[in-house]
Amino acid sequence: MEIREYRECDIQEITELFFNTVHGVCSKDYTQEQLNAWAGPVNADQWNRVFLEHYTLVASENGTIAGFGDIDHTGYLDHLFVHKDYQGQGIATALCDSLETQFLVHAITTHASITAKPFFEARGYRVVKEQQVMRNGVVLTNYVMEKLLKR
Repeated sequence: MEIREYRECDIQEITELFFNTVHGVCSKDYTQEQLNAWAGPVNADQWNRVFLEHYTLVASENGTIAGFGDIDHTGYLDHLFVHKDYQGQGIATALCDSLETQFLVHAITTHASITAKPFFEARGYRVVKEQQVMRNGVVLTNYVMEKLLKR
């Protein structure tokens, strides 16, 4: 596995990975209506701008993007997704290990899905609050989580 910085040419493969991962991995925790609202059509130009503004990493395996994640300068971990066919291989851990050390902040925060919550808890994140968020007119549950860093 190679971890590298995001390139604009990655955006199409990343948006496909996002859609397929949400629909394939999160289906045990969310309804079909919720999955469609969460991972419907993505504005690739908007995502590209965000990825260029944030520190964004891509994990690739044999030329295929196996995962991606991004963090901003405040320590907000915005996206972290691993391809549905590459789950359980340490990709999210490797991405997080790199993302969490990028900025000199005292805490990392994220909004974790029901599916991702156990992963983040295992990394030392704690639930700050459960919340209901609206995506395309549909309510989804997620968790504001925080990890205090020892600096």
